Amino acid sequence: MAGATTAQRGTSDRSGRGGKKRPGPSKPPKPPKSSKGSGPRGPGGARARRVPVLASLAAAALLAGGGTWALYGSSWLRVERVTASGTEVLTPEQVLTAAAVPVGAPLVSVDTDEIASRLRGRLPRIDSVDVVRSWPHGIGLKVTERKPVLLIKKEAEFVEVDATGVRFDTVGRAPAGVPVLELAAEHSPSARRFDEQRLLREAVGIAGSLPAAIAKETLQVKVRSYDSVLLQLTKGRTVVWGSGELGEAKGRALTALLKAAPKADHFDVSVPTAPAVSGS
Repeated sequence: MAGATTAQRGTSDRSGRGGKKRPGPSKPPKPPKSSKGSGPRGPGGARARRVPVLASLAAAALLAGGGTWALYGSSWLRVERVTASGTEVLTPEQVLTAAAVPVGAPLVSVDTDEIASRLRGRLPRIDSVDVVRSWPHGIGLKVTERKPVLLIKKEAEFVEVDATGVRFDTVGRAPAGVPVLELAAEHSPSARRFDEQRLLREAVGIAGSLPAAIAKETLQVKVRSYDSVLLQLTKGRTVVWGSGELGEAKGRALTALLKAAPKADHFDVSVPTAPAVSGS
């Protein structure tokens, strides 16, 4: 029997060894790796996480409610004591009465701005006031009084005027060391241009700018016109001051003249760079 031909052998070889491989069964996919620490995501896990949050919110609400009750509802933080300080002419009792702080009210609810406004309205002598809560039971009133730099004689009384021109009180006796204003500008050529209120401001400015040692010795500020102001000092001494301009320079010049000529009775500092003195 004849053997297989060359063509047959080639066909046989290709079908047995050299042909295409049949695909084998596919491998199943690997399951994804779970993240570390991740637990079950079911309804039970979400509930477990909500419990601490709700507990924290409840605790915060209790604390807030307790704090509000302590501030407004309890007797712990209420006004029991009111003090006044800084008074000079006024008395602490006058300040406390005018302040009318509601004793027994919750300290947190006291309107400090309203108290300060009430004090300034009822006691014009008060220039400023600090109303301070002093926990747990106090209110402190620290006042600053206006200081008169000039007096306006009104019949038998005196109106006190501070350095800003505010007329804040009327007293029966002139305070020591505060000069009295005399307005004598009716026949001045400048009277139409500078009315009484403007001349008062000039006089106040001059009195407020005087050196302390000279202010104590000034008895009167006499205004004859805007640029003609005289000072009457103790011991019969007179000072020609001029206008209210260059007040500091005039004060220095007058201080030097008083030291250089202690027995003189007439001084002129209207031109502070060329002051003059006369009399003996």
